[in-house]
Amino acid sequence: MDKQHTLAIVPAAGIGARMGAGFPKQYLQLGDQTIIGQTLDRLLSHPGIDAVVIALHPDDVWFSKLPQSTHSKIRTVIGGKERADSVLAALDSLTESQDVWALVHDAARPCLHHDDIDRLLASRETFPQGAILAMPVRDTMKRAQANGEIEQTVCRDNLWHALTPQMFPAKALADNIRNATAAGAVVTDEASAMEWAGVHPGLVSGRADNIKVTHPDDLPLAELFIQAQSQSSDVTKLKTEEQQ
Repeated sequence: MDKQHTLAIVPAAGIGARMGAGFPKQYLQLGDQTIIGQTLDRLLSHPGIDAVVIALHPDDVWFSKLPQSTHSKIRTVIGGKERADSVLAALDSLTESQDVWALVHDAARPCLHHDDIDRLLASRETFPQGAILAMPVRDTMKRAQANGEIEQTVCRDNLWHALTPQMFPAKALADNIRNATAAGAVVTDEASAMEWAGVHPGLVSGRADNIKVTHPDDLPLAELFIQAQSQSSDVTKLKTEEQQ
């Protein structure tokens, strides 16, 4: 295969109840646009991503108002109740998935950096079965009892925080999500569906600023990261121009 086609999938059919905003959290304002707008800009602007499919709630009335909604790389599908349903709907929309890689990214991770996408795409040579962005656990981990007390300290050696994007061959991912959910398995992310099928996805170390906006307190932190990334990009661009 001369070129590995990469499709980004963004499951965005959730309602984000924990934010308490009265509408899906991905449409909250972050900087000069929405959370999902920031996320999509980072995917759409990467040259290694050929198309972006967004899985939307059937009653979504906000996405069509975004400037990104008319981008030539964008396609939409109707998502499902669970994340796995939305990802599968996006995968099933492909006319040909044999030679396509699916890169699944959370709509509410707006600080994704191109460096992380580059590393994940490059990992296909090392991990042809697929891989995910992740971070080694740095803090002491505790397992809780039902009453909220500590049951035990968990060894953090070889423990990782799973992030997104998570990238797998599209056909294998679709088959494994379909089979795992049909068997009653709990599919919390794409890697868990692959693991259910006996696949061992690779781990690609990602940046610490690739946070997920889940609670209201996450918004100002995400905005700080975006500002810092923008300033760093401006400095890099200036240095490049000075060297030319």
